[in-house]
Amino acid sequence: MDIKIYQGNKLKLPQSDINVVIDVIRAFTFAHIAFLRNAKKIILSSNKSDCFVIRKKYKNLVLAGEEQGIRIKGFDYGNSPASIINENFQDKILVQKTTNGVNAALNSLNADKVITTGLTNVSNTIKYIKNHLRSYNENAKVNIIASHPSSDEDYAVAEYIKSALMNENKINAMQVVQRILKSDAAQKFLDTSKEQFDYKDLEICTNEINGEEFVMLVNISANVPFIERINLYDS
Repeated sequence: MDIKIYQGNKLKLPQSDINVVIDVIRAFTFAHIAFLRNAKKIILSSNKSDCFVIRKKYKNLVLAGEEQGIRIKGFDYGNSPASIINENFQDKILVQKTTNGVNAALNSLNADKVITTGLTNVSNTIKYIKNHLRSYNENAKVNIIASHPSSDEDYAVAEYIKSALMNENKINAMQVVQRILKSDAAQKFLDTSKEQFDYKDLEICTNEINGEEFVMLVNISANVPFIERINLYDS
């Protein structure tokens, strides 16, 4: 098995069997919470103007996204998982635009399967990949993309996933959490003077959420790629 880790959100990746795109703080933690709160699907967009165009085409559509970490003007939500923890998105479609995770995902579509994850859903992600690697030969290629181009939180999860897939288990979850908390991206959530960054987000982003067994798979066959919730043991 050929597993490589890449860092950044504007990469030109080699073709692979599985691409795993990580954004811990906060895009794919937000997405995970949205699916737990019954979102139907999450459309990925790299352009905020396109988001407003998409909104006109769908009923029950919600815009969520950030620029420089701050909610985009005219959007319903920013990128804060804490802000949607008690929402109900039943039958609603979300459109998500973020700096790192969404762009990295949209640049990672050259694989048989594209999976998005943060830390909250990482165990399910690992189980899903292990299950599906059985259908590939021993030369299966997996790209793991840490979407933040410089901070360590996504890279920590990438190394954790790689270690688990290789059955090395050299890295434990607590070590990953400590690296996330020490990462550059986490510091603004620890700074009480930065009121626009909610510490509760960091708490959510650094805890696995057990109970519902699904992964967040990017539908790459659609004209506009979107994330959908796939049962852990489905194809």
